[in-house]
Amino acid sequence: VIQPQHGGFTQAAGTDGTRRTNPRTITAEVFHPGCAGGTCPTTVSHRPTSDDSATRECKGIGCKLPSRMRQRNGKLCVGDGCSTQGDDGRGSSSPVHVTDRAAQFLDELPDLGSQRGAWIQLTCDMKPNNDVPSEDALVLQLQLSKSQERFVEALKGQQNEVKELQRLLSEQQGTLVNQQREILDQQRRMYEQMEQDRDECLEIAHLCGSQQKCLNTPGFRCQDMREGEAHSGMCGRGYFFNSEMDECQACNECDGDTVVSPCTFTTDTVCSGHTAGHSALSQSWSGDVTLQGEKGHMLAQAFLGVQLHIQGRGDDVVSTESGQLVLRQHGLIWLDENLSVTHGCRSFIQVCLRMNNTAGSEGRDLSGVRVEQQEGRSLQGVSISGVAQVAPGHIISLFLRSATHHCNQSTEGLQLFDPSVAPLSLLWLSHDTGAVAMTAQAMVSAHYHTNYRPVFRTTSTSDPYVVGLTHDGRGIRFAESGTVRFVFQQALYSMGQACVSEGFQILAYLNHNGTSMELLRAFKPGVHYRDTSIALSGAAQVGPGDTLGFEILSPAQCNVRFFGDETGISILSLVWVPAAISSSLSASVANTGLLSGAVRNKPLFFHQTSPQVTQMELLAKGSADQKRDFVFRESGTVSVALDLKLIHSCSLVKVTLLRRSDLEGSGEGSRPIPVAQQVSGQMSEGSQWASVSLRASFQVHNGTVVFFLLDCVRGRVNQISHQTGSGVSALWVAS
Repeated sequence: VIQPQHGGFTQAAGTDGTRRTNPRTITAEVFHPGCAGGTCPTTVSHRPTSDDSATRECKGIGCKLPSRMRQRNGKLCVGDGCSTQGDDGRGSSSPVHVTDRAAQFLDELPDLGSQRGAWIQLTCDMKPNNDVPSEDALVLQLQLSKSQERFVEALKGQQNEVKELQRLLSEQQGTLVNQQREILDQQRRMYEQMEQDRDECLEIAHLCGSQQKCLNTPGFRCQDMREGEAHSGMCGRGYFFNSEMDECQACNECDGDTVVSPCTFTTDTVCSGHTAGHSALSQSWSGDVTLQGEKGHMLAQAFLGVQLHIQGRGDDVVSTESGQLVLRQHGLIWLDENLSVTHGCRSFIQVCLRMNNTAGSEGRDLSGVRVEQQEGRSLQGVSISGVAQVAPGHIISLFLRSATHHCNQSTEGLQLFDPSVAPLSLLWLSHDTGAVAMTAQAMVSAHYHTNYRPVFRTTSTSDPYVVGLTHDGRGIRFAESGTVRFVFQQALYSMGQACVSEGFQILAYLNHNGTSMELLRAFKPGVHYRDTSIALSGAAQVGPGDTLGFEILSPAQCNVRFFGDETGISILSLVWVPAAISSSLSASVANTGLLSGAVRNKPLFFHQTSPQVTQMELLAKGSADQKRDFVFRESGTVSVALDLKLIHSCSLVKVTLLRRSDLEGSGEGSRPIPVAQQVSGQMSEGSQWASVSLRASFQVHNGTVVFFLLDCVRGRVNQISHQTGSGVSALWVAS
């Protein structure tokens, strides 16, 4: 309610006794609908004024109101002359509140009645002949607060809905743009293929034997071509025969991906672009290893530890970041590294395989191998393996550590041999395989041993029910049938010339139903007053209740001390895979057709010693005793370990594992591709035998063939042991 502000509108009577109003402002206080003006009395006068016209009867705010809102009975009264009684005989009426009149005004004003929540301002300027001076104004302001709040809330709600619709529209437009881009890319590729499609029938002479028999297609088709003619290579170089389309098609070039299997006369190239999706059981990966930031794989200065730089193409399982492997899937991994190194450090250097849970977290060593100091700085081939249960974000790294600062700081300090094949490989197993990983550390003693049977302590296992230790700790027991891949690495220090001449042997035994059988044996040249490591890796079938044990044999006149710590230098690493999705194969070097003399890239022949399995076999070439090719009948992932014991005078000895995709082995499309390689230098002075080891994991398909080549650079191969110390074993897991 707008009340009058007393004292602000009237002044005391003047000398003439007349009461005057404030000449500046008149504020209306409404007591009756028929009164206008700030000084109206409480009643309306009804004295007649006949000389006034209808238009002149309006004064004050009524002049601005519609006619139906003006005073209906009588004229408007202004001033003191108004009577105190209305014509209806009523007395002083109570004041009419402004808020009560607001609704009436809105109903009376057709242009304003529908606009809720607004301010209404009515202004009436007084004319010069009125009682009120012309510069004064009468202002009426009305506020409708509640309606205004509702209107604002509704407006805000509509604005939010509009914003949400705009956001959804923007997302849909982005999706539509991406789809249009994909369509354009597909159209562009199709156009390029159409533009690049050759008419082989015109460009290549004598296709199909006669141009009249050649039909141009996206490849080309020879009329009446038989399957036998396709196998003979009638499609020509760079093409294969697609039996489903009954035409010759261009071989896939893989567009930067690694060639898993090359193009043959009847099969296309298999590239490594496929991913290990959720349904994949196993997968392999390979990469390069170098000295980070060093040219020529050389490090001249002294060092206590240096990280090796890992490089390779990433996939759904693993990626490389900052020279390390970063795992991207849950599962189990088996790692193999073939390293060729020379160093000038006193005592030894140690190759370490390390895992961190996350970046910056404290890690643990999975495995460690010591490389002894040699006179003449001969190149030494070393293989290191390890197993771990991993999760996304786990990091794998390789290190070289020196026992002391006393390393040769010449330009020939630490040097890695640059192989032609990726030296690091990885086997990944999904948890859906039901595989189990286990590591155990050998409990070494301070005593010297001639025949040493290690006692183990479990350090990790993903399922202690399936794989565990025997009661005395000397063996690993298995509760279910399956296939195992294992490696046992043991660091030692030896004294005596007999250690050098006769060397060490490490054996693996499998005990089945109380009967112990030798599985594998490896040889290692000995050292005198120095540190080194001896290792054995292999694969075998096991059944419920079977146990696996190890033994190290040393010469009688050789004093040996075995070492063990938390760096993985005396550790057993093992992975077990259920028999339903796995198998193994073992073979020894054949006693016929042994290589000798100047050997340059000659194949090694083997004799299978394990039972036959359906997934892989040794295929005879010529004589049944001379089997070179390992043939795979089902797709999967394979992990292979080779040990070779020989006598040679070569400056370098290279063992290379190669793969091709067909059995015939003829034609350009079946050219073998290197999978893994190990390089070693000259034999140790005073040693009767030398050894070379090679380990790797890779993918295979139905018809894939692998074989080994031996290469002697500048020297002779005099003898290869076929009785003990030379053999190969393989684990196959379904993909």
